[in-house]
Amino acid sequence: MGVYNDVILPKLCDLAMRNERLRPYRERVIGAAEGRVLEIGSGSGLNLPFYGARVREILALEPSPNLLALARSAPQSAMPVRFIEASAEAIPLDDGSVDTVVTTWTLCTIPGAAAALSEMRRVLKPGGKLLFVEHGRSPDRGVRWFQDGLTPVWRRISGGCHLNRPIRSMIEDGGFRIDRVETGYMPGPKPMTFMYEGSARPN
Repeated sequence: MGVYNDVILPKLCDLAMRNERLRPYRERVIGAAEGRVLEIGSGSGLNLPFYGARVREILALEPSPNLLALARSAPQSAMPVRFIEASAEAIPLDDGSVDTVVTTWTLCTIPGAAAALSEMRRVLKPGGKLLFVEHGRSPDRGVRWFQDGLTPVWRRISGGCHLNRPIRSMIEDGGFRIDRVETGYMPGPKPMTFMYEGSARPN
């Protein structure tokens, strides 16, 4: 699994996340970021071109050195980007030091998602915001059955991705108040494509 996880998987993740159907989600979520931004699980840097003029600095946090290497070689944003090789469960930033936290298709993979959300809340300034788009648990019983059945195998081949995480309740249990959330399926296999898109603020 070493070669697969270290070499093949980062390239597969980069390829999968280049799906053009994800672009509208990126435009809306990334476009709402402002100030000093922490992006959780920045991967190969595909979000960087979508940050707008209201962003002062981007802190791109990613635990995979191979994905970070891809990000460093990708076309860069116009604003300063600082790449941080670290886990979301232990963010190496001061309390209350960022204006916006961004997470895009990341909460499905973080092993300690509850700890990561607690860390996101810690580093946000009072009044700061969490912007998110994630795939997760479907409200449809039949789809949930497939999600629960597929997840044990799926996460082994997809870098720890869970198909069945209840994103909204995870964010709320992490100490956030949901300001806005929109849900629904994007085109594709339903167990993989139920989306949660929105924003939240620390309680």
